[in-house]
Amino acid sequence: MAGSGRLALRTLPGSGWVRGSGPAVLRRLQDSAVVQPGFLSKDEEETLSRELEPELRRRRYEYDHWDAAIHGFRETEKSRWSEASRAILQRVQSAAFDPGQTLLSRVHVLDLEPQGYIKPHVDSVKFCGATIAGLSLLSPSVMRLVHTQEPGQWLELLLEPGSLYILRGSARYDFSHEILRDEESFFGDRRIPRSRRISVICRSLPEGLGPGQPGRADNRCPCCPCCLVQEPPC
Repeated sequence: MAGSGRLALRTLPGSGWVRGSGPAVLRRLQDSAVVQPGFLSKDEEETLSRELEPELRRRRYEYDHWDAAIHGFRETEKSRWSEASRAILQRVQSAAFDPGQTLLSRVHVLDLEPQGYIKPHVDSVKFCGATIAGLSLLSPSVMRLVHTQEPGQWLELLLEPGSLYILRGSARYDFSHEILRDEESFFGDRRIPRSRRISVICRSLPEGLGPGQPGRADNRCPCCPCCLVQEPPC
């Protein structure tokens, strides 16, 4: 399947960052699963990393996430940023979200250790709106999207440091997404070695909630909106 390098797979014309199971899925998701490589400059990457490192360092890596969606991670939510980082996040908002969309006030920061990974899941509509946008820091990785009802339909995104990915519409609701573990981290024939990876993730507010409502319920983990785990069959 994806990552084996044994199938004649298709990529988007002119793009080295998106590949899929065939032309139909590429057409279907061409505006729903987007990668913008080089969205951050090296200086901007360093600005975010420096700001996040002291807070992340105080936390231990965890291996038993409450809904089993993540392995080898530490995470936090952050609402207070330096002026430089706020300017970066404002660019993310302008690039990824429609003018009428309201964002969750807290930005999700997820730190994966070199052997960490994220299992296939669909973010719950109770805790996350129609658009997800993430900045990748430190290490390249491969994100795989698989249709929840038709697992033969899949897409892979190459997320290099400094890139921005955007999931919306069908990619957000109809496909699970995951970050491949190091031993599975291939983009076609190309090996993508994994090291520590930090993602800075912005999400739109769930439908029906106002800006002052946090989008949490029950005993859900306050940091991670990956509430619904789906593992499509191979």
